[in-house]
Amino acid sequence: MNTSVDATRVHFDEDSFWVDLSDGRVLGVPLAWFPRLLDATPEQREQVTISPCGLHWEAIKEDISIAGLVSGLADQTKGRKSVAA
Repeated sequence: MNTSVDATRVHFDEDSFWVDLSDGRVLGVPLAWFPRLLDATPEQREQVTISPCGLHWEAIKEDISIAGLVSGLADQTKGRKSVAA
């Protein structure tokens, strides 16, 4: 499977986020897979930074790799306690 694609756009609806990929695919991902995004405000969700490494939301400390999304992986931090900065 080719996972060397980049995100070109991210947008949201009530229950999901959608990632447009450079190869023409569009991934629909349930917000429930990523609790930080689920709990974020709409304004916080829109503050995404797209990079070759994936998607990043500074305000909510969320990083999601495109390779992980293409592979169907949800949040990999479940069971870990967050550390206060």
